Amino acid sequence: MRIYLIGYMGCGKSTLGRRLSEHLNLQFVDMDHYIEMRNHKSIPLIFAEEGEAEFRKKERKALEELSEFSDIVIATGGGAPCFFDNIDLMNESGKTIYMNIDPAILADRLLKSKTERPLIKGKTREELVAFIDETLKKRNHIYRQARFEITKPDIELNEIEEMIF
Repeated sequence: MRIYLIGYMGCGKSTLGRRLSEHLNLQFVDMDHYIEMRNHKSIPLIFAEEGEAEFRKKERKALEELSEFSDIVIATGGGAPCFFDNIDLMNESGKTIYMNIDPAILADRLLKSKTERPLIKGKTREELVAFIDETLKKRNHIYRQARFEITKPDIELNEIEEMIF
């Protein structure tokens, strides 16, 4: 069993992933934390020192490694499905769930977040909502290739379990 949670940053992949993994008695991995541990530096530092293209290569390598793990829930990075053929790898090796959350909710969550996110740094709420909207227009055709989709932020774990089994 391998479950990938995909969606925009701030949609709750890590939070839901932890809860879902406990509920299903599976291990949990946050892909961004996995990348940081494997590379001995933070995502913002990788972006700053090596650029987005190098980060995406590291992200792909991490995804290839994690796709070999068993009995796991993986919270991917927001852009992970959108590069290379990552969404295909995820769909072939596990169950993919797109967490499709409203851009205004995402903006509010991201503004409250303590996590440093290089792609949105310094944006006002209005700029952030517009940025999220624009990015989702580019990514939704990829995200929607997931096998399952969640559209409500307060979904119950039993509902997810029924959906994917």
